[in-house]
Amino acid sequence: PTSNPGGKKIAGYFTNWGVYGRNFHVKNLVTNGSAAKLTHIVYAFGNVTGGKCVLSDTYADYDKFYGAADSVDGKADTWDTGALRGNFGQLRELKAMYPNIRVVFSFGGWTYSGGFTDAAKNVTAFAKSCHQVVEDPRWADVFDGIDIDWEYPNACGLVCDTSGRAAFKNMMSALRAEFGADALITAAITADGTDGGKIDAADYAGAAQYVDFYMPMTYDYFGAWAKNGPTAPNAPLTSYSGIPIAGYYGDKAIQKLKGQGIPGSKLLLGVGFYGRGWTGVTQAAPGGTATGPAPATYEAGIEDYKVLKSKCPATGTVGGTAYAFCNGEWWSYDTPVTIGSKMGYAKDQGLAGAFFWETSGDTADGELITAMSNGLR
Repeated sequence: PTSNPGGKKIAGYFTNWGVYGRNFHVKNLVTNGSAAKLTHIVYAFGNVTGGKCVLSDTYADYDKFYGAADSVDGKADTWDTGALRGNFGQLRELKAMYPNIRVVFSFGGWTYSGGFTDAAKNVTAFAKSCHQVVEDPRWADVFDGIDIDWEYPNACGLVCDTSGRAAFKNMMSALRAEFGADALITAAITADGTDGGKIDAADYAGAAQYVDFYMPMTYDYFGAWAKNGPTAPNAPLTSYSGIPIAGYYGDKAIQKLKGQGIPGSKLLLGVGFYGRGWTGVTQAAPGGTATGPAPATYEAGIEDYKVLKSKCPATGTVGGTAYAFCNGEWWSYDTPVTIGSKMGYAKDQGLAGAFFWETSGDTADGELITAMSNGLR
């Protein structure tokens, strides 16, 4: 099978913890049709600690047993010495079946980004440690490179980093030197389009020469961490009257990155396969007050598209994305229709394609990734 619609990239995050409560496994990428459409899988996350890349969950990564029924190739894992099980083993089987798919191992993310500050103190040692993990002889054939998800260099995320504006460029340079010219090196980066904001805090343009593509996270702009509202969309593509923070929308980030000299051919547009929501809301239109995050399956205020599409169907659009009002709850999320429009934008802007967070949020028949694939043709 081949994917790559119109030569565009479709990258999707696959989380190692999804094999637990979410019961989402590599085989699900086959059964929901994603494997035939993905060009890249971003495997999340490895940890960054002590200035080094390390595995975050060895059981899920390479030890979990898969029986024949749950395995990509229909064969049960073995307990032979040296046999590769877990997600890594399943990804190996997936790549055998879909040889066009490339897999990058992502390190960091919101939870593990605090470790990048130490890593930035000796980027050569950091890069060497990452190479040892990604290219471990037990699974070197599984990964085609590395993804760095530092939230955020020289700015604040879960923790605040003060490594300096050059730290990110220096890290990417060290990774390219260590991994070599043929490896994929990618990075998920901020999509904060505000003046003097997180894009300006790091030298993303200078680092671009070492990176195959960037994934600006054009989602998580607004959510129920502001528990009283105002209600606003998770992933607006364009600005709109009443937007709570000017510059918090996808097109602004894309234009800002392009304006710094990063070509569209190194940028993917981000799509969330989930929504964010509030409860205690009395008005359907955006900008309403709320009393807190809406109840949800795993974490209040955030829910998968596959749940929201029937729990709280879309009632309107704002800023190029959808919103829904039901039973005192207000949610915003992308639908196949709004994703189609966003893919049109990606093509018009000459972007390399699009990426999404994350695979388990889609429906059992892959509604959202289908909309991405069709929209990029």
